[in-house]
Amino acid sequence: MTEKELFLKRMELDGEPEVRSHVSITYPVFKEFGAKLDWLRDFSPHVQVGIGREPGRQANSEETDRWGCHWVYPLESLDGLCVGHPVASWEDLPNYQPPDPEEYTDWAQARENGARAKAEGRLFGGGTDHGFIFLRLTYLRGFDSAMMDMAEGRPELEELIGAVEKYWLGVAERWIETGADQIGFGDDLGLQHALPISPAAWRKYIKPSYKRIFSYCRERGVHVALHTDGYVLDIIPDLIECGMSVFNPQDLVNGLDNLERLAKGKVFLNLDIDRQDVTVFGTPDQIDAHVRSCVEKLGSPKGGLSFIWGVYPGTPLENIEAGVRAMDKYATHWCG
Repeated sequence: MTEKELFLKRMELDGEPEVRSHVSITYPVFKEFGAKLDWLRDFSPHVQVGIGREPGRQANSEETDRWGCHWVYPLESLDGLCVGHPVASWEDLPNYQPPDPEEYTDWAQARENGARAKAEGRLFGGGTDHGFIFLRLTYLRGFDSAMMDMAEGRPELEELIGAVEKYWLGVAERWIETGADQIGFGDDLGLQHALPISPAAWRKYIKPSYKRIFSYCRERGVHVALHTDGYVLDIIPDLIECGMSVFNPQDLVNGLDNLERLAKGKVFLNLDIDRQDVTVFGTPDQIDAHVRSCVEKLGSPKGGLSFIWGVYPGTPLENIEAGVRAMDKYATHWCG
C-alpha cells in the first residue's frame, strides 16, 4: 500500500497493529546530554526520535505574532507567555484587524508540494498555529478577561470569536485547495484537573466554531487531527461529534481508563505520553509498565493508537532510554 492508502486505513481504525511512536527531545535536553543521545537516531524502526540539536529562541527574547499578540520566552528554545493582548479592552475591538489567511504560508509552494505528494502516493498534511479558537481568545483578550467574558456573556465576544473562526476557516479552505489529506489543529482546552470554563460554556462559545470548521474539512474528505493538553474528559464526546479523526490527549491527566471508555474505537488516538510524573520522577521499570499499560488499554490488533512523547528538561537520561526502549518493546504487542 502507498503511504496515503495506509493512512486512510488507519483513519478507518482498520490499520496495522503496530503502535508507532514519535519522540521529540528538546534542545535543552540535548544541551545537557549531547552525544549520549546519538544512539537513538536509528535505534528502532517503530520509534522515530527527533533531537533538537540547534538552539531556537534565546532565553528572555520577545516577539509579536501575526495577530498582534506580544510574547516573552523566559527559557531557551521553549514556549513562552503571551503578555500583550491587542484586544485587552473592548474599545480596541472596532479597530482590530485580524491577519489575512492568504499570508499564513506560501500557498503556491504548498500547492506544488501537495501535487508532488499526490503523484508519489504520499500523505500530504497541513497545519495551523497552536492557538486555534479557545487559546487564541485568551491571547487576544488576556486569560482573566476571556474567562470573565464567558462568565458574563459579553455580546462583543461573539464578534471576536467570529473573526477568529473566519481566519481559521480561510486557512483550512486553502489547505484543502492544496490537496491536503489531513489538517492539524492545536488548542489546549484543559487545566490540570478540570476545564477552565464549564462544559456548558464551552459548548456555547467554542464548540460551534469547532464543528463548522471540522465539518467543512470532513465533508471534503480531509481528516482532522486535534492536539489538546489538559483535562478534557467532559467534552471528548463533543470533540468526536465535531469531526476530529485523530485525537492527541494527555494520558495521566485524563486517565487511561477514561480514554478507553470515551475514545477507544471511536477515533484514532495519538496519545501524549506523560511528561510530568512517571517519565520524569519514576523508575525505568515504572516507565516500562506505563507504556505497556497504554498499549494494552488503548491499543488493538486493528491499530488505532500511536504515541508522542515530548522530552523536556529534568528528565533523567536513564528515563529517556527506558521510555524509548519500552515504546520499541511494545510496538508489536498486538502483532502475531
